[in-house]
Amino acid sequence: MTGRGSAKKLVLAVIDALSPEALDRAIAEGRAPTLAELVRRGQYVRDCISTFPSLTPVAASAITTGLGPDRHLVPSMNWYHRGEERYVEYGTSFPATRAFGVLRSLQDTVYNMNLAHLTQEHRTVFEQLDDADVRTACTTYLIYRGRYRHEPAVDSRYRRLAEAAQFRHAVWGSRELFYADLFDSRRTGCSSTLGMPGQRDRHAACVGAHLVENDLFDFLLLSLPDNDTYSHREGPDAQPTSIAHADQAIERVVHTAGGIDAFLDEHAIIVMSDHSQSRIDHTINLAAHLDAWRVLAPSDAAPEDAEIAVCPGARSAMVYVLNPDRRERLVPRLAKELRGIDGVDLVAWRDRDGGVVANASGDELRFALGGELVDERGERWSVEGDLQTVDLRVEDDRLLTRDYPDALGRLWSALACHRAGDVLLSATAGYEFVDWGGSHHAGGGSHGSLHRCDSHGVLLMCGTGPARPHTTPWHLRDVTPMITDHFGITS
Repeated sequence: MTGRGSAKKLVLAVIDALSPEALDRAIAEGRAPTLAELVRRGQYVRDCISTFPSLTPVAASAITTGLGPDRHLVPSMNWYHRGEERYVEYGTSFPATRAFGVLRSLQDTVYNMNLAHLTQEHRTVFEQLDDADVRTACTTYLIYRGRYRHEPAVDSRYRRLAEAAQFRHAVWGSRELFYADLFDSRRTGCSSTLGMPGQRDRHAACVGAHLVENDLFDFLLLSLPDNDTYSHREGPDAQPTSIAHADQAIERVVHTAGGIDAFLDEHAIIVMSDHSQSRIDHTINLAAHLDAWRVLAPSDAAPEDAEIAVCPGARSAMVYVLNPDRRERLVPRLAKELRGIDGVDLVAWRDRDGGVVANASGDELRFALGGELVDERGERWSVEGDLQTVDLRVEDDRLLTRDYPDALGRLWSALACHRAGDVLLSATAGYEFVDWGGSHHAGGGSHGSLHRCDSHGVLLMCGTGPARPHTTPWHLRDVTPMITDHFGITS
C-alpha cells in the first residue's frame, strides 16, 4: 500500500441537502462569495447522484465507503432489525426518537451505526487513509469510523448530560475526532451545544480553523449539516439563507489559512451535498393505510402477533413481512396494495428473477443485472415490461434516465441490501410519509425519493478530481475513490 506522498491536504466539506439550484441562487445574490470563488476556480457538477433512499444515513455511508446500501448495509433512517427483532431509529424527529426510546435511538445513531450496522467487511475512507498514515480529522458526521480509539470527552461542560444519556463508551474514529461535544480528541475551545441545530456549522468552522492553524490534518471531513434542518423547516426555496451560513463556515477555515490563495496553495477542497430537498404539501400516514394488517408498533405489547413492520423515511418508506415463511406469498399482495395509496409514486420489491418496480398507473418493469442494455454508469441490465415506469428510454442499446437518475442501479442496490424492507416505496412530488412520532415537514422541505428533485446534488472540486472530463454521471460512491486517488493510495 502506498501513502500520501506530496499530495496537498484535502478538505471534504459536506453541506447537507445542498440543492444545486439554491447554490446557484445564493451565488447570484452574492450570499456565498467563498463558494462562488471555488466554483470559478474548480469543477462544478450540478447533478451528482445520491443514493436511494436519498436520506442522510444512507448517503453518508456511501460518501465515506464508496459503496451502495447493498454493500455498506445502512438501509434507511428508520428500519427493522430482523436479527434483533426491533426497529432502528436514527433520529427522524424528536417525537419519533421518543416513540422508540431516546436512549436506544441515541445509542443506535452515535455508536451502533458505525460499530455494528455499517459494514465491517469494507474499510471507510478514514480507515483507508489511517492505514496509509494520512492524518485524518472529522467534525460531527454520522459516519466517522477510523483506526483511532476515542474515550468520551471528560472536560466538556455537557459531560453530566452525556453520561446520563449513557455516552460512556469509547469509539473508533478518525485520528482527530470532534463529535457534538461527546468526543473531542483535543481541546479546541469550540462548543456545539451537544450538536443542536443552528450550532453545528459554527462548531465545525471553529474546529476546522483550529485544525488548519495548528496543521493537524491531511484529510478533514468538514460536516455542515444546518442547511438541511433550515430547509426542512423553511422549505428548499429558503436555502440561500442557510447556504450563506455554510459559506461563512468555509470562509473561516480558508481565512485561517491566510485567504483563498494561500489556502489553495496548500489545500485541495471538495464541496458536496448528500442529496437535495423538495417542497412538501401533503402527507401519507402509511401505517393507517395498512390497517387491514397487524402492524408492529414501536412499543408493541404483543410483537409476536404483528404481520408487518412499517418504516417511514421521509419521502421513502419500507415495509417488512415479519414471518419469513409467508414472505414470498405476501410481498406481491402488499406491493399491489401499496401502489394504490395516494401519494405513492413507485413501489419496488424482489422476486426470484430479480427486481420489480411499479408505479401508481399500473405500469410495471422487471429488471436484473446482466444483459444487453448498458446504462449511463456502464452497468448491464436485462429488462422486461414498460420502461416508462421509471422514465427510461433506449438509444443504441443504452438505457438513458431522466426523472429518476440511475434508476435501476439505485433500486437494485437498495433491494439487495439484506437489511432493507421487502417492499420499498418512493413518494410522489410534494408528498412525505409521516414518521412514527407523527411528525412531517408539510409547508417545508424533505427528501428520500428516487426522483431527481431529491436525488441531484452538488459536487464541487478545486485542486483535486479527474484531469479529464468525467464521462459517466457522478455518484456519491465516486468520492471515496477520488480521495484515495488524491493521496496516491493503492491496495
